[in-house]
Amino acid sequence: MNESDTIKLLRECDAGAKMAVSSIDEVMEKVSGPGMKQVLQESREHHEKLENEIHSLLKNYGSPEKEPAAMAKGMSWIKTNVKMSMDDSDATVADLITDGCNMGTKSLNRYLNQYRGADHASREICGRLISIEEKLCQKMKSYL
Repeated sequence: MNESDTIKLLRECDAGAKMAVSSIDEVMEKVSGPGMKQVLQESREHHEKLENEIHSLLKNYGSPEKEPAAMAKGMSWIKTNVKMSMDDSDATVADLITDGCNMGTKSLNRYLNQYRGADHASREICGRLISIEEKLCQKMKSYL
């Protein structure tokens, strides 16, 4: 186990989980369908639960949390608001969430490969976060 890789992987997972929660919060008030609201709320709760586990592990390593990159958050906000201003349907929300999930899983898989020395627990948490993203993406397909 490489402690540096473990901390780096956990911090990237932390930023990813925070980005997911922020993105869900950004679109939640625009969702009209109760089924979609429920799916998004459940996913938000899963992300927050995992985020708490990540924070606990980071604290054990004496490492601070990691916020999503300001540029990524800004670009996400712009994209969301531009798309929603043109079409504020549930299909647009599903499209935005699907894009976010795909970017998240791509990044997390890259970090898993980059930080191969991370401990088992951290790699497992990353895998769980990827799974949450993939499930949310799958559930959004019926709303596209």
